[in-house]
Amino acid sequence: MMHRRNTAGERVTINIDGKNVEAVVGESVAAAVLAAGAGATRTTPVSGAPRAPYCMMGVCFECLMDIDGIPNRQACMVSVTPGMKIKRQAGARTVGGAS
Repeated sequence: MMHRRNTAGERVTINIDGKNVEAVVGESVAAAVLAAGAGATRTTPVSGAPRAPYCMMGVCFECLMDIDGIPNRQACMVSVTPGMKIKRQAGARTVGGAS
């Protein structure tokens, strides 16, 4: 079964790595990032390999991003709200954003 993105609903602007993109209020940040063609959501701490959302239900932790200044948030478990600022996460992060 192929999953489809729900494009109905209020459209808002969010910011992904400094680029404004359109998203739908209530969809997951991971879905919005994928739909925007933004690619990887993070890189691994050991090899720096790019990672992207996989399970879309909070199990795999591949979609960790810095969302509104808070690192290590699962993008698949956070809903889009107007004006969000989202950044890819490079390597390991600690609370407060220090690496």
